[in-house]
Amino acid sequence: MRLFKAKAERQPINISTAALQQQLNRESQEVEEILKRIQSHKGVVGTIVVNNEGIPVKSTLDNTTTVQYSGLMSQLADKARSVVRDLDPSNDLTFLRVRSKKHEIMVAPDKDFILIVIQNPTD
Repeated sequence: MRLFKAKAERQPINISTAALQQQLNRESQEVEEILKRIQSHKGVVGTIVVNNEGIPVKSTLDNTTTVQYSGLMSQLADKARSVVRDLDPSNDLTFLRVRSKKHEIMVAPDKDFILIVIQNPTD
């Protein structure tokens, strides 16, 4: 007498390269549209997308400015996340806003990327 069912055979998942590429292209287009919409807002100086290692992967700013903001704002976001978690371990940083006389910098950290938006505070 058999008490257990035989293991179901696992079938390999067939995802065509073309279908995967189409999905990636759609997602890339969505990201591009969102960044263009943000960039079109009055007063926005630039946008930067940084990976979780602090390396810029997309930017509307010159290279020097991109590298500077990417490194410094990634470090600040990491520190702010640590502070939030130290205050409450069940909490997490969702948004960071820094305003100076010249610029307002908004940082939206996510699992894999950080979005940095720089704008003029007077506009």
